Amino acid sequence: MDASGSPHEERPVAAFIVSLIAGLWMFASGGWMMAGSGWTGLMGGRMMGWQGYGGTSTWMWHHRLMSTFWPGGWWSWIGLAAGILVIVGAVAVYAQPSSRSKWGITIIVASVIAMIMGTGGVLAGVLGIIGGVLALR
Repeated sequence: MDASGSPHEERPVAAFIVSLIAGLWMFASGGWMMAGSGWTGLMGGRMMGWQGYGGTSTWMWHHRLMSTFWPGGWWSWIGLAAGILVIVGAVAVYAQPSSRSKWGITIIVASVIAMIMGTGGVLAGVLGIIGGVLALR
């Protein structure tokens, strides 16, 4: 017990650090995927062979098709959302140790989704799962 008479809860520092690293990695991966898909205009002149096959309209059709189905399209949003959720979960686990089981499960679920969808990489997903398990302990 501390000086106020209430029991002192130990903060899960390892769960916080591992989950935070995983969440930042997922968030960064989602951002990199989004940038690579051309949503921010970074694809500019990289598709130079398409001008000879129908000009700009063919390139624009291909660009729109690839940004829809390529992982950098809508999948990047899953990586960003999972990263934000894991980061918020990591901070909540550290700030509110009493609710760490709820946030640990949230971290695990978001990490598994990111790993299955391929939006954060296997290592980030495994780190998130480890961080979530550590929060449950």
